[in-house]
Amino acid sequence: MSELSALKSALAAEQAVVYGYGVVGAHLSGAPRRHAMDRLTKHQTRRDEISALITASGAVPPGGLPAYRLPFPVDDPAAARRLAGSLEDGAAGAAWDLVAATASRSPARRLAVGWLADAAVAASRWGAPPAPFPGRP
Repeated sequence: MSELSALKSALAAEQAVVYGYGVVGAHLSGAPRRHAMDRLTKHQTRRDEISALITASGAVPPGGLPAYRLPFPVDDPAAARRLAGSLEDGAAGAAWDLVAATASRSPARRLAVGWLADAAVAASRWGAPPAPFPGRP
């Protein structure tokens, strides 16, 4: 996979994660909702960073979809927390692919390595089991 393809895939994943965190936040309250909104902001920033890298490469970043299919129904706080863990796992997978497709000192790789660690911490906070290599296929 080329770096540009990996960036576009990572962008698509982040666009889906941003949508998903909107759903997560709608089903939570108090501190868990504040945490979900903090994660939403982080993923919006990540989405924008990826878009900027795509633009810097001379390509046009693809737009997001108006809605995304969720992996399971989300109708209560427990399902919302499970979805949040799943979103972080998906983001880690896209970051892993980006790490694999980029040069060792590239700006994209530096960002993606940080995203892997961030996703692992966030997923564990949502109750996902710890993964020795988050995002690894």
